[in-house]
Amino acid sequence: MNAPHLPKVAGIDPPVPAPTLSSASGTTSGTSDSLATTGTSGPTDPSGASSPPSTPTALSGGQAPHLLVQDRLARWVSDLTSLQELTERLSRTTDLEAALHELLHAGATLVGAGRGLVTLHPVDDSGRALTVTLGLGPADLGHLETIPHGTAPSAPSRPYVGLLEDLPPVGARSGTARPDIPAEEDLDPRHRAVASRLGYAASYAVPLDTAAPAGAAAGRIGAAVWLYDEPAEPDERRRHLACLYAAHAAEHLARLLELGRAREALATLREELLPTRLPHVPGVRLAVRHRTGPCGGGDWYDALPLPEGALGLAVGGITGSGPGALAATGRLRASLRAYAVMEGEDPVAVLSDLELLLRLTEPTRSATALFAYCEPAARKVVLAAAGHCSPLIIGDRRTEYVDTSLSAPLNMLTCWEAPSVEIEPAPGETLLLYSDGLLHRTGDAMDRAFARLHAAAAGVPREARRDPEAVADHVLRAVLPDDGDGTKVPDPSGDGAGEDVVLLVAHFE
Repeated sequence: MNAPHLPKVAGIDPPVPAPTLSSASGTTSGTSDSLATTGTSGPTDPSGASSPPSTPTALSGGQAPHLLVQDRLARWVSDLTSLQELTERLSRTTDLEAALHELLHAGATLVGAGRGLVTLHPVDDSGRALTVTLGLGPADLGHLETIPHGTAPSAPSRPYVGLLEDLPPVGARSGTARPDIPAEEDLDPRHRAVASRLGYAASYAVPLDTAAPAGAAAGRIGAAVWLYDEPAEPDERRRHLACLYAAHAAEHLARLLELGRAREALATLREELLPTRLPHVPGVRLAVRHRTGPCGGGDWYDALPLPEGALGLAVGGITGSGPGALAATGRLRASLRAYAVMEGEDPVAVLSDLELLLRLTEPTRSATALFAYCEPAARKVVLAAAGHCSPLIIGDRRTEYVDTSLSAPLNMLTCWEAPSVEIEPAPGETLLLYSDGLLHRTGDAMDRAFARLHAAAAGVPREARRDPEAVADHVLRAVLPDDGDGTKVPDPSGDGAGEDVVLLVAHFE
C-alpha cells in the first residue's frame, strides 16, 4: 500500500499579503487572511468562502482591514460573474447531449479537473440511462462500470454507482470528494485498480437534484463526477460554486428531459394516426417517406384498398401544429377513408363531403388535400386537389407535373368546387404525391423548389425507376441532400422549419 501523503487542494488562492504600515515604533507586517492560519471564520459570502475575521488578533500590527475587504469583495464579484456566464451558456443549450457536454466543461473549470462524466437516469420510459464523458473513451467507461458498489450491485438504470456512491442525500446541495484514492485504506481494491489503470488519483462528485414541486418530494435525475490526475480536492469556495451550478443545471436538464418525453409521445401519436402498413394491390407497388417536424405538423397521407381492385391514395395537410393539429388530422383522415369507400370513384365528391364536414366540425381550420382513385387493371387514375401541390409522373418518356386545376384549400370558401383530372400511366411509370413541406424544406422560392423536385425526379437512374423504394430515396436525397440518415430534415433558410415532409410513391407495373 502506498504511504499516506497529504493531498493538494485544487483552487486554493495564494494568501493575500498584509500591507506593511509605518508607525512611530517602526514597521510591522500583517498576517495572511487564510483561515488555516488564523483558525477563525467569519460570515459566509455568496461564493461559499468565509469573510475575513475582524478580531484584533487577525489584524495584528495595525493592519488596514479595508484592503482585505476590498480584495474579498473583488473575489466575490469575479466568482459570481463567472457563475452567471456559465449558467447563461448552459441555458442556451436546447439539446440534451449538448447541455451535458456544457455541464461537464463548466464543472471542470469550476473544480479544476480535467476529466469527468455525467449520467442521467432514466431519460425515457424504458429506463434507459444517458452518459456523456469528458476526456474518457468507451474503453475507460467499460473499466469504470466494473467498480463494485459498496452495499448492492449496480442496477442497469443507474450506471457507475460504484464511482458515484456515498453521494449526499437529495436536496443537500453538496458534493462528495475522494482527495487521495491510492491512500484510502478502506477503498475497494477494484476501485483502486481502475483508478490506477485510468490514471486518476482523486474525484469530486455532485448529485443533480431537482427542486420539489408543491406537495411533492425532490428528485435526483443523475450525477456528475470529475477526476484529478493527482491527489487533490476543490476548496470550499470552488465546491460552493460547483454545487450552485449543479443545482441550476439539474433544473435545466429536467426541463429538457420533459420536453424530450413530450416530443416522443407526440411522435408516437403522430405515427399511430397514419397507416401502419401500405396495402398490396395487384398492378401497383407503393412506398412512402414521412419526416416529421419538431412541432408535430398536420401533414398526413393514406393508401387504402377499395372495392373491385381499386386503390385510393391521399395526401393532405391541416393548419396548425402540436397535439390539436394531430387530433384534427386523425379526424380528417378517418372521414376521408369513409367517403372514399362510399364514393371513391368520384374524387370531387369525396373532397366536397370532406369540405362540408370540415366547415361544420373544424370551423377555425383549413386544409389542403389531394385524392386519387386508381384502377391499376384499367391503367386509369382520376384525381382532384384542393389547394394541394400537383403530383408528378415519372416515366422513360416523360417527367411532368399533372395539370390539376388551381383550387382553394378546404374551408377557405363558402362552397368548394374543382374539376377532376384523369391520367393514364403507362406500364413502368411512377406517380409521386407529396406535401408542400418537401418544397418548403429546400429553402428556395416555390418556383425554384418545383424545378428542383422536377430535376430530382428526372434524374432517377433507369435501373431504379421500377423500384418505388429506390425512387423515394433518390428524390429525397436530391431535393434534401442533408437528409442523409433519414432522421433529420434540416431547413437552410429556417422558413420551413417544423414542417412535415410526406412523399408517397405509386409505381404502376
